[in-house]
Order: sequence, then C-alpha cells, then structure tokens
Amino acid sequence: MTITIIVSLSFFTLLLLYMFKEAYRNHINEITLHYEQFPETDCTLSIFFITDIHRRRISTNFIDQVVGKADLVIIGGDLTEKGVPLKRTKDNLNQLNRIGPIYFVWGNNDYEVHESEFRKLLIQNGVEILENRSVPIDCNGKKRVNLIGFGEVSFQLDSVWLALQNVDQDAFKIGVCHNPAILSKLPEDHSINLLLSGHTHGGQINFFGLSPYPKGRFVQTDRIDYLISNGYGTTMLPLRFWARAETHLIHIKGKTEHFS
Repeated sequence: MTITIIVSLSFFTLLLLYMFKEAYRNHINEITLHYEQFPETDCTLSIFFITDIHRRRISTNFIDQVVGKADLVIIGGDLTEKGVPLKRTKDNLNQLNRIGPIYFVWGNNDYEVHESEFRKLLIQNGVEILENRSVPIDCNGKKRVNLIGFGEVSFQLDSVWLALQNVDQDAFKIGVCHNPAILSKLPEDHSINLLLSGHTHGGQINFFGLSPYPKGRFVQTDRIDYLISNGYGTTMLPLRFWARAETHLIHIKGKTEHFS
C-alpha cells in the first residue's frame, strides 16, 4: 500500500510539473500561406499573432526570436485580466513594440480591468485598437490589405456590418476576433480571406479530446481560412495539458503559377 501511494504521488507530481511547463512554453508556430487574392506576388506580409496573454510576462529572450521577422503584431484579446498590475501589461507592450506596430482587439477578460486606464495605456503605447472597424495595411508600398477587428462576441459587442462597412472589396482581408464564434456571424458574401482568433485556450487541460474546447488549429475551407490559437497564457490555474502555450508567426504571400 505504501509503495502504491508513493508511486501515485510521484506520478501526480510529475504530471503537475509537466502541465506547469506546458503553460509557460515560449513556442512559435510558423506558417506560410499563399493566396491568389493577395495583391503582390513579390510582397510577403509577416504577422506575429499572440492572444490570451492574461497574467504571463513576455520575456526579452522570447521576443528576440521574433524581432526582424514580422511586419506587425496582432494581439487577439485578453491582454490582461483582473488582478494583473498595469505595469506588467505595459512591460508586455514594450516587448511587443520591439517587433513592430501593434493592433489589438478586445477580449472578454480585458473588460475586468479599469477600462479607461487600460485604454489610455494602449493609446500611449501606440496600439491601434480595432473595435468593429478596419484599417489598411501597407505591403510593398501599396495599401491593398485590410485588417478588420471585431468586438467581443461574449458581450455582444461585435458588429459585423460596422466592421466591414468601409472595407475595400478588392483588398485582401484579414479578420481578427477574440472569440472564434464570430465565424457563425459572418455573412455568406463577407469575402474575408483569413480570420485569427483565440479565447478557447485549446481547452487548456485537454485530456486527449476530453475538454470544453478542442485544441487550437488552422483550418482551410472554400469559404474562409481561420486560425484558433491555444493562446499564450492561462486563466485560473497556470496549467496546461495537450494544449501547450503558443504564438504564431504567419507569412502571407501571393500565389504564383509556379506554386503548387
């Protein structure tokens, strides 16, 4: 009996250590996507996508791996949450600013902090806040890429109509929403090429599919390509299983006749 208890305790201790390590990984998923609709065959738009940072601190050594490799940063919501010092959020923004200009959409946990102070911090750090609106992105000197941010679905702050109303129909369109549930709200004729989201944490503790949410994934369909990230941080417990912490470095290129 004593041996059984010792073995069981050892197993659970090792499991907890593994889950803790998975929660604090600094992992970058790097993918290259080719689109016929992308405006320039000689242009590559590189995006560092990070979402669900929550309570984590972004390390200098981690950002060193991305500096010089991305044109811009997209934060997919939940940059912070209740109890996170404003200084920690500011330090994280300072790290991300080393990569390039930052674009941000709100997540449900971002509303747990003092909104006016948080918004002021974002503006002071040069963050472009996308609340149901679009902005043109420069690629090879031509603004033929639109970045479209949608409001937080959980609080019914999303407005697809408002976000899309000033979008150039001929532009390549990248949508960003914290909650992937926005997918079901997009009209059939939305013509968004790529959607980036997070929120689900890949289930966070995902025992081989037994989880509230599936693992993060990138899916290509005839209608839209979409990425649901496991996210960088955690909520409640700093533990993960089968859904390790991740960020994404996404390279978008035009598709030439030589590409197959």
